[in-house]
Amino acid sequence: MKLLFIFGAHAAGKMTVGQAVSRITPLKLFHNHMTIEPVIELFGAYNGAVTERLRQVVFEEFAKTDNYGLIFTFIWAFDVSYDTEYVRWLTQLYQDAGAQVDYVELICPQDVRLIRNRTENRLKEKASKRDVALSEARMLSSESRHRCNSEPGEVCEKLGVAPERYLRIDNTDLSPEEVAEMIVSHFGYDIIE
Repeated sequence: MKLLFIFGAHAAGKMTVGQAVSRITPLKLFHNHMTIEPVIELFGAYNGAVTERLRQVVFEEFAKTDNYGLIFTFIWAFDVSYDTEYVRWLTQLYQDAGAQVDYVELICPQDVRLIRNRTENRLKEKASKRDVALSEARMLSSESRHRCNSEPGEVCEKLGVAPERYLRIDNTDLSPEEVAEMIVSHFGYDIIE
């Protein structure tokens, strides 16, 4: 079993890279909006408690399977202790199940991410982003309050993980497929033939 965390700031390409990794490996993609969007649809607004409960069920039940592994994408606010505790909890859950846990941080400048916020794939997969002006306002507001990129050495230090289990990629000028190949090569994931 494997758990691959892909994290980064808003519109850094987490879901798109996760899709590319899931196309070439047996890893299954569980991006953060797979729980956010149905909750918004049902409740008429974001409900963090319901979203977290849904994710917890998926994580716990998936960890009990004999599946190859799971990709989870999310925004990690490094200045919010709850986010770090959440990553530690999920890491421990999968380590207790005997999983290899890996971490990929995607970074790119805000001007690039603002362009990516309008891509067809993003708007197709994430209904809550289709009001682009509102989505951009939320992005800018969140990023003015929170730090969503790590400092050098911070991820390994906060989680107590070996440096080879963490990969930081500046994907500004890379395609999702190029990034996926870097991830697969670095962590030695099986390739679907």
